[in-house]
Parts: sequence; structure tokens; C-alpha cells
Amino acid sequence: NILTVLRLIAAPGVAIMFLYFARPWADWAALVLFVVAAITDYFDGYLARLWRQESRIGAMLDPIADKAMVVIAMMVVIALLVITGYSGMDPWLILPATLILFREVFVSGLREYLGNASLHLKVTKLAKWKTTAQMLAIATLFAAMGLEYVREQALARNRALIAEMRQTGIDADLNVLSLANVSGEVVWTVGLLMIWFAAALTAITGWDYLRKALPHLRDVKE
Repeated sequence: NILTVLRLIAAPGVAIMFLYFARPWADWAALVLFVVAAITDYFDGYLARLWRQESRIGAMLDPIADKAMVVIAMMVVIALLVITGYSGMDPWLILPATLILFREVFVSGLREYLGNASLHLKVTKLAKWKTTAQMLAIATLFAAMGLEYVREQALARNRALIAEMRQTGIDADLNVLSLANVSGEVVWTVGLLMIWFAAALTAITGWDYLRKALPHLRDVKE
């Protein structure tokens, strides 16, 4: 329960990092905090089962902490895209992010409406893999954002030098600077592929929860 509460506190901490740290330090701090919090998601459940300390409050807080981490982190990533103009409103990110956020809100509302009947909507192994995929994808996107910011700052500092090199015909050294762009783009592409994979798992698990909830949503005829 302590690990779960710490993860719940860490969720808004990811966004707060950008209020008190300058970039790219904020990117790396948010990435480290997010990854450490994600790791606790595994250990709190593992230790609870190992020590037979599973509790109702832990079962209630665990999915809340997971959803808070995912929703807040996705909000931060999208906000950084809009502010920095790295990829603008990239549909390859916005679409899976929208699907993920919609599913998380929908399932949370479904559980709240069902009340005690929501006990039939137990967390499946596929849902756990879904959460893992989401967190890995978001961590990768954070890393890509940090790398891109570092590259942009380096290019800004050397813009005059680049212009002079081009005027004098020295293009060979420009290849070194172009390599800095490769790492950020590769990591970003990998992150997008991972977020689409996570979105697919999210949609599948969302449909599974809805299918299991349908019998409890039907009105009983007197």
C-alpha cells in the first residue's frame, strides 16, 4: 500500500517537474520519476501476493494510481508537443492517446456505476500487459522529447557556425550534426509504435470489460 500511495503521489510529480526545472533537466527528471514509479507497479502487487498482504484499499488504489500516471503523463507529452512544436498536433500520437484516455475514463465510470457488481470486472493479465505497454511507450516518448530538445538547443547555439560552414562549402562536418537528429527521431518512432500497440491492447481490454459488464447494466423487469 505504501508503494501504491507513493506511485499515486508521483503521478502529478511528473507534471510538476516542468514547473521547477528547466529543460532538458525537467525531461530527464520526469522520465526517471515515471520509470521508478512504473517499477513500483510491479513490486507492490508482487510483494502483496508474496507476503499475503492483499487488501481492499490496495486493490482500489492500484488501478487509480496506474490511470493517474498514464493520464497525467500523456497530458504532459501532448502539451510539450504543442508548446515546442516538435511534431505539432501529431495525429500518430493524438489518435492512440485519445483512445487510451477515453478507455480509462470509460472503464472508471463503468466501475463506479456498477458499485459492488464491479467485483466481477477483475483485472485480467491482458489488462496488466496493457498498463505495462502504456508505461513503456510513455517513457520512450519522454526520452525522445528530451533528446529532441537537446538537439534543438545544440543547433541553436551552432546556427551561425552552420551557416558559415555552408557558405565555405564545408558540408562534411554537417553530417556529424545530422547524426544528432537520428537518435531523437528513431526513439520517437519507436515510442509511437509502442503507443499504438498499447492503444490496441487498451481497446481490447476495454471491450472485454464492457462485455462482462453488460449483464449487470440491463434493467431487471418486475
